Amino acid sequence: MIGMDLGSNTIRIVKIDCKTKEKSGEFEKIVKTADGLVETKMISNEAVERIINAINEAKEKIDFDDKIKAVATEAMRRAKNKDEVLKEIKEKTGIEFEIISSDKEAYYDALAVEECIEKCDNIDAENFLLVDIGGGSTEVILKHKNDVVSESYKMGIVTITQKYKTPEGIKYAIKKEASKIKSFLDFAFTKYKKPKIFSASSGTPTTIAALKLGMEYKTYNPKRVNGTVVTPEDLDYWLDKLMKMEMKKREKLVGVGRGDLILSGIYIFKEIFKLAKYNECIVCDDGLREGVALEGCKIK
Repeated sequence: MIGMDLGSNTIRIVKIDCKTKEKSGEFEKIVKTADGLVETKMISNEAVERIINAINEAKEKIDFDDKIKAVATEAMRRAKNKDEVLKEIKEKTGIEFEIISSDKEAYYDALAVEECIEKCDNIDAENFLLVDIGGGSTEVILKHKNDVVSESYKMGIVTITQKYKTPEGIKYAIKKEASKIKSFLDFAFTKYKKPKIFSASSGTPTTIAALKLGMEYKTYNPKRVNGTVVTPEDLDYWLDKLMKMEMKKREKLVGVGRGDLILSGIYIFKEIFKLAKYNECIVCDDGLREGVALEGCKIK
């Protein structure tokens, strides 16, 4: 089963053996889907070309001889030209993407992270709080047994960076937007009780976990990242270190095109840590694409 996640910054693809739940192939590429979306409300022609090229590149690395489920998230939800864009992608790659709701996105994320935590930490992951910091939005998800409750915030690393531009403007906007998360946390923690486990998926948490383990973009290993514990002190340390670096060196660590975005992501992560009042977070590279594939395995 192949699961595809076309996010606001990155396209992520995974092939999973439904019997063993092991990965037999994976692919990830920064495509900047949401680049310019704030100003134009449109997905640019350049972004469409990057997406198509990335999918065709993935076909050379992963055998696509399997059932495929492909989903698109916040950037496509917001784009005025989404129908034309998805039609062109289908015509040139054969892949048909479904634009999913933030609730469905939360469900897939929770499915993948539950599997990740239980596999890596050998603990019951029936209850946990999960944050997914994306390019166009941030999802805060609480899983309690079979219930998944979530809220989506229009606070993504691409859109907020492009809209507010300066570090001061970005920090102020994140603080203001993140304050809305407190209401959701109060509601969720009252209704279901605060979980002991705080977890995170998506690019910012996985990048910090990788840096903590001594990896950089080219040596990134998702298997090592899964289950890594990150603390607020780690965020402070790497925020300070990355800010002092020249852009070329910073992007060597976090990936070309992500030099400014990673700082916004850390600011968002720090705010959520503070609001949720946790001392540590279990990071999972597994996320939406894995959840999509796992769900596809159930109905295959």
